[in-house]
Amino acid sequence: MRIAAIVSFTMLLLTALFAGGPPVRAQAPAAALEEVDLELVLMVDASGSVDQQEYALQRVGYFQAFRDPRVIDAIRSGYHRKIAVAYIEWTGPFLQAAIADWTVLSDAESVEAFAARLQKAPRVLYGGGTAVGGAIQYGADSIDNNRFTAQRKVIDVSGDGSNTSGPVARVVRDRVVARGFTINGLPILTDEPYLDRFYQDEVIGGPGAFMIPASNFEDFAKAIRTKLIREIAGVEDERDVSVAESKDFER
Repeated sequence: MRIAAIVSFTMLLLTALFAGGPPVRAQAPAAALEEVDLELVLMVDASGSVDQQEYALQRVGYFQAFRDPRVIDAIRSGYHRKIAVAYIEWTGPFLQAAIADWTVLSDAESVEAFAARLQKAPRVLYGGGTAVGGAIQYGADSIDNNRFTAQRKVIDVSGDGSNTSGPVARVVRDRVVARGFTINGLPILTDEPYLDRFYQDEVIGGPGAFMIPASNFEDFAKAIRTKLIREIAGVEDERDVSVAESKDFER
């Protein structure tokens, strides 16, 4: 009797399935990615060649640049009027530290909070080589794994030295660019006067890629502000940066 009941139940179940009965519930979809105008990861050199004074000038340059009202105007110039930014310091091929992880910037309050995090956070990396290729790869992976989506995905690499460890920079660059990323550069020419050539040939690439050299760490603040405005506002030619800086972006 029990066997007959089991057979009967099995036949009813198979009939329901083949007759278009209620399907098994699929796994719930992942949470939708938040749309922004730009995904920008700032990969900043903290290797041993960057002494504490130079490191401070570098960090100050970034948080002061974000506080510039023209940067805020550039952020609000896009369709979504917001961007996603992460600030990562790097040295060797497997040494990266998220000083300020992925954050939405959309207004003066959110930008100030991000700048304050950069101002207050301590240095956590001091050496381990200069792995430019590793920085590029980490930046791409960080964008891939965040919770945002944008048509423009930019990896920004700044540093004072060429590749000394880890994967070859141009090999990683070519692989990342083929996936649709843009890599921009800000070489600091204090230790290597021709570092801009290395960045031009082996680091930058992708749609609209550009490089702004800084002759020394003291010039870094101006260079980073110009670079941020150009990246965020989507200015394609360096000659147009002054226009972008003075333009009223509010719609």
